Amino acid sequence: MLRATIRQVEVREVEVAGESLEEVHSQLAEQRPDGFELVKAPVKMTATGGTITAVGTYHRRDKTQEISAATRDELAALVPEGWTMLHVQTV
Repeated sequence: MLRATIRQVEVREVEVAGESLEEVHSQLAEQRPDGFELVKAPVKMTATGGTITAVGTYHRRDKTQEISAATRDELAALVPEGWTMLHVQTV
């Protein structure tokens, strides 16, 4: 018997702007949705300097569940749309 942990796949993006990296970082932290983690936030500075923008990408990390099946193919068939398999264990 195999057991797998699956996690819901959900991504959100937020654009922020500020005068410093600290300000941009603070805005990204404030706008992080509950249950999500910031996974990337590339920054850009305007050609004239002064304003820094970033697009923060957040992935959901809080919704997981366990599924069980006899084979790996059966496990894969049990993974609902919008979810991904994280790991498989033999039980």
